[in-house]
Amino acid sequence: MNTTLRYCLVAALLSALPAYAQETQVAFLDVTVIPMDTERILGGQTVLIGGERITDVGSNADIDVPDGAVRIDGAGMYLLPGLAEMHGHVPRPDEPAQYTEDVLFLFVANGITTVRGMLGAPGQLGLREKANSGEIVSPTLYLAGPSFSGGSINSPEEAEARVHAQKEEGWNLLKIHPGLSLDEYDAMARVAHEVGIRFGGHVPADVGLMHAIDSGQETFEHIDGYVEYLATKNPDAVDEEALAHAVARTIEAGAWVVPTMALWEALFGTIDIEMFRSYDELKYMPKRVVDSWFARTERQLSNPNFDRAASLRLIERRMDVLRALNEGGARILMGTDAPQVFSVPGFSLHRELTRMVDAGMSPYAILESGTKNVGVYFANEDTFGQVAVGHRADLILVAANPLEDVSNVRDLRGVMVRGRWYSRADLDERLMRIEASHRR
Repeated sequence: MNTTLRYCLVAALLSALPAYAQETQVAFLDVTVIPMDTERILGGQTVLIGGERITDVGSNADIDVPDGAVRIDGAGMYLLPGLAEMHGHVPRPDEPAQYTEDVLFLFVANGITTVRGMLGAPGQLGLREKANSGEIVSPTLYLAGPSFSGGSINSPEEAEARVHAQKEEGWNLLKIHPGLSLDEYDAMARVAHEVGIRFGGHVPADVGLMHAIDSGQETFEHIDGYVEYLATKNPDAVDEEALAHAVARTIEAGAWVVPTMALWEALFGTIDIEMFRSYDELKYMPKRVVDSWFARTERQLSNPNFDRAASLRLIERRMDVLRALNEGGARILMGTDAPQVFSVPGFSLHRELTRMVDAGMSPYAILESGTKNVGVYFANEDTFGQVAVGHRADLILVAANPLEDVSNVRDLRGVMVRGRWYSRADLDERLMRIEASHRR
């Protein structure tokens, strides 16, 4: 069978992934609930789902399961809110449709039920509608529009016009990239506040961390701006006073930070290329994509100007910043910047969790960054992020307690997205078919 025909047959089969319809009531029985309102667990619980919402949560003895409800045995397992990718990238509309659907499914297969797409493209809002209506298997999508950067904006007037256009088009937020002048950034920020659209992203060099915080930038991706701010105070060592000031200003402003720690190690060449060859999840990505990642890394490592020691110092400084933000009580959101260099959608989450642990974050704080905190950030859009009545039915069922070891979220027994349940067998079947479609 030729490759094209095989791919078409696989694509047709993927569309048949089973799931219970939203109209079907679902009951999780005798499960241990991690509600994520505070750090606690509730044993012997029954959780009812109706449509897209959690309709009841309580002890087994207190909840009557309706006749006809789909019953999921949760004995010995843990139910908690679905996780989030708060710095994700949704494929552009000119990418193959099946690749796009595969990327979205890979998030779901790893328990990610919400994705904030951070680089919009014309035509992508239609995909958001398909995803959020359940037409395709996907996390709920919230999308930033095409970015504001030195390449896309050439005057304050252009910045103002793009804000108005993206607000009218219905994007969820504005994305800031490097290269904006101070006047262009200020024009963007002023009009964004006037029309009521949030903005986040990088910190342009002409703007600086403190001005971005003062301007109401809500999220700071990749800890962008923090290391640069510290370098202006002391380029050779961590200036503890400056770091404490940056943390305090972040907290005072109510800003959020999306660390993406694992990706930065890949981007800056601190991971041996042979380690990447051992990443089993690469089998779920197209060969052209994986080949481009290896080619980029090989070019970087063979460049005579590459300074691995400097890269390691940068990574250490980023860990210092994340550690201080966490210890100070700053608001952190889970994100990995997938798909990116060796950052396979969904699977990248588990590598990110390791780095968050290394930065001193507790299992609860890590889970909070991908559940409760995300619900707070998106409170203007919907109610979700906890196992509670009225919340969107985004849930994951895991075999062991992630409050004891956060890596236990990897051992998924099923995922529910907006009231649709996908068992471990359902997830594995589609993963197998995606892998088959990329075999050479």
